[in-house]
Amino acid sequence: MKTMKTIEKTVKDIIKKYDGDKTAMIAILQDVQEELRYLPKEALTSISKKMEVPLTRIYEIATFYNAFSLKPRGKYVIEVCAGTACHVQGGSNLMDRLERDMGVACGETTKDKMFTLEEVRCLGCCSLAPVVRIGADVHPYLTQDEIPKIMRNYK
Repeated sequence: MKTMKTIEKTVKDIIKKYDGDKTAMIAILQDVQEELRYLPKEALTSISKKMEVPLTRIYEIATFYNAFSLKPRGKYVIEVCAGTACHVQGGSNLMDRLERDMGVACGETTKDKMFTLEEVRCLGCCSLAPVVRIGADVHPYLTQDEIPKIMRNYK
């Protein structure tokens, strides 16, 4: 876990990157989350003070967009598509298998902080259904039997 000093430096560097521009708040929050894997209270408080933006406004933004997380996330976020095409092709079976194999429910992070399991409405690649995205990697036409092999590649 990052120390308060490390969080402060991370926030300072990211704000500097955007010249403290308040209109870049979403980009700033994205960068902070990318660096810390989530948006800790300490980081949001630091952003509020350094940018002179009310903390409540920052929380409004951070909680409005599903892409932001106020809870720690794993090194890899596993997104199981639950869109119509993926659902029809067995996407829910993939979620069931991942939950069983990883020992976590959808929305949770593994104890070792390696993986966070999430369901998404659509990944935009319906012709490849069912699809799971792990980090930036898209795994198309996935079956339950392929999951253990794929997961070994990330450990």
